[in-house]
Amino acid sequence: MTPAARWAAAIEILDRVAEGQAVEQALTTWGRRARYGGSKDRAAVRDIVFDITRRRRSAAWAGGGETGRALALGALRLDGDDPDQVFTGAQYAPEALSEGERTAGKDITTAPRATRLDLQDWVLGPLDRALGETADAVAEALRHRAPVTLRANLARATRDEVMTALATAGYGVAPVELSATAIRLTDRVRGLQTTAPFEAGLFEMQDAASQAVVDRLGDDLSGLDVLDYCAGGGGKALALAARGARVTAHDADPDRMRDLPVRAARAGVSVAITRAVEGRFDLVLCDAPCSGSGAWRRQPEGKWRLTEARLAELTRIQDDILDTASGLVSEKGRLAYATCSLFRDENEERVAAFLERQDGRWRQSDELRLSPLDGGDGFYLAVLERQR
Repeated sequence: MTPAARWAAAIEILDRVAEGQAVEQALTTWGRRARYGGSKDRAAVRDIVFDITRRRRSAAWAGGGETGRALALGALRLDGDDPDQVFTGAQYAPEALSEGERTAGKDITTAPRATRLDLQDWVLGPLDRALGETADAVAEALRHRAPVTLRANLARATRDEVMTALATAGYGVAPVELSATAIRLTDRVRGLQTTAPFEAGLFEMQDAASQAVVDRLGDDLSGLDVLDYCAGGGGKALALAARGARVTAHDADPDRMRDLPVRAARAGVSVAITRAVEGRFDLVLCDAPCSGSGAWRRQPEGKWRLTEARLAELTRIQDDILDTASGLVSEKGRLAYATCSLFRDENEERVAAFLERQDGRWRQSDELRLSPLDGGDGFYLAVLERQR
């Protein structure tokens, strides 16, 4: 596929998204039909679609509309690229621009703040309350692609050993200051799962902030019974097990953990999976369902689908999780509450509400708040203990 043909495919996919399809679904539908496209073509089209989804509102402003063509035109203008190099009208390329399209759109510097930051209007309130004067810088970071970060599997090797193995496999790597296990890829990012280091279980894909949350829970967890109560795919469960913990993983949707046994075997660790949690644990980690606002650059569709009603619903779910999980903590154990959200509604306010409901029986012993400006996704952690 030519570069212009890739843009034409992205325009088609964006039109399907505008009709109501999820981004991943629209990409899959196109990929099944576009058998002429190679792996590099599919990756390039995917990158275009996600780059535009992150900046959908500003692209619409600059391109003069919400159609796939207008969004593509706006994205090219935002990046300072010549649209005529894409809208050529050649075979498989988008049709040449009309005179109306050439004059459509507005200067992004004249756009309202929420449009420039690619946010819904109502999101500015929670974001400002949480981040204050850094809100605009964080929102700007969410408009761009996230770095690809790996976690060195301490059960197999040190970070330096993993970095050496990756460099030997042809990848540029650098340590990430945010976590002692985090490694950032500096050039090529694809093909990792075919490498010898991956097959040997030396690393897992995991954001640096997510790793920093596990770091905060202890360097050596040997001998501790740990419950990952909202395990999802199991990334934190694997990281906890690599630090010596006896880990049990649970999720309200067990299907999310379907790959965990294979990943644990490759990593050389043991993680028990349970549908019904029994007993008490030295540490219970609740990486609760949330808005995902701290990870919107990875899952940009989420920032357009979130509503105020859904945010309120999530806070009720988070309250229920805290109340339930607190009953699974041993007498001298710890309850760790985490989200990949930037909003106080889902973070500090949930912890404060829990402590108020507990009427002095629990206290907060630690807290960590991270934003994309710190080198990873936005994340929040509060560690709670019973009052003695």
